[in-house]
Amino acid sequence: MKKIICKREYDTETSELIKKCTAGTYGDPAGYEESLYKTEKGYYFLYTNGGAESKYTKEDIKSVSAKKAEEWLANN
Repeated sequence: MKKIICKREYDTETSELIKKCTAGTYGDPAGYEESLYKTEKGYYFLYTNGGAESKYTKEDIKSVSAKKAEEWLANN
């Protein structure tokens, strides 16, 4: 997935996957995944996706600060 946020491109295909966390099993409507990525320019983002009953009902990318990325890693 690719998304432009504040003139910055975030792309799961060209960025480094740091960690992926999943909740539930494949096909679980309440299941979801969160993946932390780092771009070549050093920006972090979370890729999220989930089932119809999850907290991520659609595929999305959200930019996060380095501090938020560290907090996410510490908690996941």
